[in-house]
Amino acid sequence: MFTGKLLVAVMFMLLLAYGAAQAGGDPVRGQELSANCSDCHGADGKGIDDAPAIAGMDEMQHFEALKAYKSGERTDDGEVMLMFTEELSEQDMADLAAYYATLSGG
Repeated sequence: MFTGKLLVAVMFMLLLAYGAAQAGGDPVRGQELSANCSDCHGADGKGIDDAPAIAGMDEMQHFEALKAYKSGERTDDGEVMLMFTEELSEQDMADLAAYYATLSGG
């Protein structure tokens, strides 16, 4: 009886872990989406002129920042980030954040 409950509990924990892993972004797809980002942040994500470095940025912080730009909660001069984020889905933003998190920081 105890073994059956333990097995069910272990299976439940594995399913939760699998679901959490699936919730993250796909860095390969993020790299494909990053073409527009590189115009300001550079191909290496280390920033150009006034655009900040985003290479090596914490994935969750980057994701939250992109969401804040899209919602208008966070702004920049000329609302450039709003223009670039308004067409992104949450999955797109997660993928971009995952990609930039893989790059070495600036």
